[in-house]
Amino acid sequence: MPWIQAHLTTSKAQAPLIELLFESLGALATTLEDAKDEPLLEPKPGELPLWQLTRITGLFEGNINSDELRQRINQTLNSDVTLTLELEVLEDKAWERAWLDDFHAMPFGSRLWICPQGKRPDQEDAVIVELDPGLAFGTGTHPTTALCLQWLDRTPLEQLELIDFGCGSGILAVAALKLGAKKVFATDHDLQAIQATAANAEKNGVLERLQLCDSGHLPDHPVDLVMANILAGTLIELKALLTGLTRPGGRIILSGILSEQAERVSEVYAESFMMSPPQQQEEWILLEGYKK
Repeated sequence: MPWIQAHLTTSKAQAPLIELLFESLGALATTLEDAKDEPLLEPKPGELPLWQLTRITGLFEGNINSDELRQRINQTLNSDVTLTLELEVLEDKAWERAWLDDFHAMPFGSRLWICPQGKRPDQEDAVIVELDPGLAFGTGTHPTTALCLQWLDRTPLEQLELIDFGCGSGILAVAALKLGAKKVFATDHDLQAIQATAANAEKNGVLERLQLCDSGHLPDHPVDLVMANILAGTLIELKALLTGLTRPGGRIILSGILSEQAERVSEVYAESFMMSPPQQQEEWILLEGYKK
């Protein structure tokens, strides 16, 4: 059965209404995109920031009446959106797996590889993480994640306990365990991220050395290494918490930082850590510190 995608460009104020309308009309999924190349860099925890001009896409079953869909949208908005509403017919396929078409085995450093299921590199000493991120962020393609994976690849992790703070898909936690870490505590405020991390750890055979934590049940002792691949503003807000989770002489890895934000984040953490020179990929920065 074919599917119908409805695309509608609207204002920031109307976007939540259109999203709700699509869902009420039977949309199986909705996505929101920037319609004008307007970056959103620092949403606070719990916020849902939107672009001033937002493109909303709803995925509908192919038998939906497109004329009725247009009419319902016009009635709800009390205006004619015919000029901005686009309807696209999609042939049937396993859309939840379609991302794999463009996701190939990717190297990070000298031996670490992130691979979709069934795609393996031709390298004898490769350390392979099989990854299906599902709905949670983190395939390794973003520079912030790539910087962390490259750091893990070149760092001896044997007998170390780590915290992956903001674990997303679990890519960093699983990679650390595959590279020899003794134990990883993984935490995220998003339940889907916790579920994805558990599934990916089980797939890679490292679940027994992974402990999933919510924000209220973090380790009761400081660990050897804390990794936080989130955003600069949140890293600054969490400075006291992340510092307390790092043992004296232990290390902290901070990523998700734009180049113009790096100096401020480094200054904040320099109160408790000896900070190393920043590492950069594109406009993104990774900071490493040793706790005093």
